[in-house]
Amino acid sequence: MNLRAFKGPAAAAALFFLAAAGCTDTTVAPKSTVSDANVFANPGAYQEFLAKVYAGFAATGQQGPAGSADLAGFDEGFSQYVRLYFELQELPTEEAMIAWGGDGDLADLNRFVWSSSNGYSSIFYSRVFYAVSLANAFLFQTTDDKLDSRGVSATLKAQIHTYRAEARFLRAFAYWNALDLFGNVPIITTVSNATPPQVTRDSVYRFVVNELNAVKDSLPASTASNYGRATTQAAHMLLAELYLNAGVYTGTQNYAGALTEASEVIGSGAFTLASNYFKNFTADNGTSPEIIFPITEDGVHTRNYGSTTFIIHAECGNTLDGSTIGIPGQCWWGLRLKPQADTFYYQTTADHPAGDLRATALYRTGQTLAISDPFNFGQGTLLLKYSNKTSTGANGSDPYFVDTDFPVFRLAEAYLIYAEANLRGGGGSAVTALGYINALRDRAYGNATGEITVGQLTLPFILNERGRELIWEAHRRTDLIRFGQFGGAATYNWDWKGGNQAGAAVAAYYNLYPLPASQLAAAGGQYTQNTGY
Repeated sequence: MNLRAFKGPAAAAALFFLAAAGCTDTTVAPKSTVSDANVFANPGAYQEFLAKVYAGFAATGQQGPAGSADLAGFDEGFSQYVRLYFELQELPTEEAMIAWGGDGDLADLNRFVWSSSNGYSSIFYSRVFYAVSLANAFLFQTTDDKLDSRGVSATLKAQIHTYRAEARFLRAFAYWNALDLFGNVPIITTVSNATPPQVTRDSVYRFVVNELNAVKDSLPASTASNYGRATTQAAHMLLAELYLNAGVYTGTQNYAGALTEASEVIGSGAFTLASNYFKNFTADNGTSPEIIFPITEDGVHTRNYGSTTFIIHAECGNTLDGSTIGIPGQCWWGLRLKPQADTFYYQTTADHPAGDLRATALYRTGQTLAISDPFNFGQGTLLLKYSNKTSTGANGSDPYFVDTDFPVFRLAEAYLIYAEANLRGGGGSAVTALGYINALRDRAYGNATGEITVGQLTLPFILNERGRELIWEAHRRTDLIRFGQFGGAATYNWDWKGGNQAGAAVAAYYNLYPLPASQLAAAGGQYTQNTGY
């Protein structure tokens, strides 16, 4: 199953439609609109159902771009998985500022002053558990007993076993997001109306790690025909992310595990760095040799107002016409960089000389560097990192809805994880770590002028280089927390952190988002709100 051939969730959605109530209340089980017997009489139904599980991360409802939404009580365009994840990971950091003051609580994320009633964190919580519910529904319908009762052939049964591993990966991926952003959440692995108990963040971490280790060798190989699917190397990469942040999640560090998993990805030979950095963010980035796991998009077949359609539209406006990035006349006047992120690109230092080609994505015409008014789009540097143009300059298949996939994991980050884990005592080789970093720098500069020495490879350098390489790929909040620079005793402040332009320290409890009030109410007092909220 190549997800490039997926034509939308409508067929799969007819299998087992999750009512909107089941999205906002994790205790509500999926509801079927049809019987098992007539649905699974078609052998292709299993593939379609799995496609719907994947679509839970890309689509927003049973039709595109809007209408028959998955989640109730919120604008459908706002509720797309990647759009929400991007906002929660990027807007509170120095990497992004959005100019929309009328979109509910979005401005609170901008200014790092959200409360327990924030609608954007609440709807993302619902989106995560909607994805979990889809995976659980698929796993419930594909047990060996059910397959045998339907007379499924041995050949199809073997294929379904692979599909089950993919569904478990996707569930684990959603749970990684939950433990990273919310901490103590319920673990749901069955289709049931019972209220699942809330468990500790450490327990969620161990569940995700165990799931990935259980399925990683049953997942498809990383090949061009499997692009977009959960593969063995995607599982190794997700394990690397988990182990890198294990100290935050559990209090016990596992940098050796992070280095081992990153090494597995690098050593597999399945991926190489794209020769051009921006190839990873174009309308044809599905052909990049670097992307390990994406959320796939298609301007004709999987239309929505989130994901890269949101990023690309929101990153342009003012003196910049959308035709530059393949969406003529369609700018949304939204996203800019806060001043501190701009310095990652233009500031010349001993370990960052002039000539970084990644800085060509910056657009300053008509823009000021400083942001005295968060809602003035003319303030703040624009970042044209994502584009609905192909790597050869052609427009995407649609002038509004984009073809650009969102790159969740890239080989470049595996290099960065190896280097950071090595510096933090996770083993490996300092020479190898330096080689990986300089490979990224050689690409960034187009030559060896950006290379650093082993003495320059420090943890502060890694934090800055992750900013340069991974900006707007929804890593920054997690990175800043791991480096102790987000909430609590952080010494690093940026514009509008803490609600004022100069920036200020914020309480440590901001390192987690609040659990939604609706969830606490639905659980009838069985759940405890995160500290500080």
